[in-house]
Amino acid sequence: MILRLFATVFLVYAFGFLAFAVTLPQPASKVETDAVIVLTGGPGRIARGLEVVDQGLAEEMFVSGVDPEVKPEEFAAQFEVPRRTMDCCVTLGFLAVDTRSNAGEVTQWMKEKQFSSARLVTTDWHMARAFSEVTETLPDSISVVKDAVTSHPRLGTLFLEYNKLIASVISQGLPDDFASVSGGQDNTEATSDMPDAPVT
Repeated sequence: MILRLFATVFLVYAFGFLAFAVTLPQPASKVETDAVIVLTGGPGRIARGLEVVDQGLAEEMFVSGVDPEVKPEEFAAQFEVPRRTMDCCVTLGFLAVDTRSNAGEVTQWMKEKQFSSARLVTTDWHMARAFSEVTETLPDSISVVKDAVTSHPRLGTLFLEYNKLIASVISQGLPDDFASVSGGQDNTEATSDMPDAPVT
C-alpha cells in the first residue's frame, strides 16, 4: 500500500514536471494595462518592459528587485533609457531580494498608484511562480497579464524552478508566520542571467 502511494505521488510529480516544462508561458499580445511590472534577474526582461512603455501599452513601468547600489542614472545609461522616459514612466524598486518580496514590493507600488491592471514581465520558466506570488498578494480587483520573455532554459533550471513552484504553492496555504519563515530567499534563479539584471 505504501509503495503504491509513493508510486502514485512520483507519477503525479513527474507528469506535473513534464507539463511545466513543455507549456512555458508565451509573450503577451498587444493588450493595454495601467502598468508594466518587471522582475529583475534575467536577460530581456527590462528591455521588454521598456518596449511596452514605448509602444504606449502601459502608462508606467516598475522594476522590482534592483540592486540598492544602482543609481537611477546608472540604470538609464545601462539600458539606454531616455531621460524623459525615466522621469515620467520608470520607477525602480530596491527592497525585493526574492520572488516573494518582489510580490510585496509590487503590491505596495500598485496600491500607491491606484492602478487596476498590470502586465507582469519575467522569464518564461519563472512566470508561473512569479504570477502565483504576485496575484496572491495583490487585491482581487487588480488584473494581471502574463508577458513571458522567451528563453532556452537548461533541464536543471526547470527542475529547480518546478520544485520552487511547488514549495511556493504549498506555503501560500500555510499561516503567514510559517510561510515567511519557510519562504527563504530565492534569487538563485538569476545566477545564469546576470548580464541584464542590476540585482545582487
